[in-house]
Amino acid sequence: MPRRVSQIIERGCRTVAANPGTMARVPPLEYDDAPPAVRAEYDIQVREHGRVTNMKRTLGRSLLSYQSLLTWYPLRDEVAAFLGDRATYLFAHAISSQNDCLICTTFFRRIFIEDGENPDSFALSAWEETIVAYGRALARDPHGVSDELYAALAARLDEAQIVALTAFGAIMIATNVFNDALRVDLDENLYAYR
Repeated sequence: MPRRVSQIIERGCRTVAANPGTMARVPPLEYDDAPPAVRAEYDIQVREHGRVTNMKRTLGRSLLSYQSLLTWYPLRDEVAAFLGDRATYLFAHAISSQNDCLICTTFFRRIFIEDGENPDSFALSAWEETIVAYGRALARDPHGVSDELYAALAARLDEAQIVALTAFGAIMIATNVFNDALRVDLDENLYAYR
């Protein structure tokens, strides 16, 4: 591994416990301990995102799990193509906050704060309210998605878009579950955005 990649991984992954007195149930897999296929994935993360998060280093213990949850990125891009970035992040934030996932909620809070918004008091359009309501409904109880809410989505989105949005929501929920069940530590670069 090039020294620079190793330094970025080490510097970018200092952690703060998500809850004082708790530790991650599964320790993140360090670059030097990872098999070559996982190292290659870490290298891609550093190249594309500047760092490898605690969640991704924990996922590194199972390459297929890592690859599965990282379909978040292409799904996010597909959804952002028809919703726009802000509504896509509002949707993901709604899911994460409904699930009370500290890591994911804080990740999205950082995005909004860096874009000059206050994530504690969003000004939402009627359409954004629909998107947020759908995200919260998926996280709370997908059986409880009302016909009225679905109709509001179907009035603006085609079937392929609804499928992509729902699949993106499902991956977001899976990410929340992974982080919370394994008590993945909050990355230090997110701590100030809690």
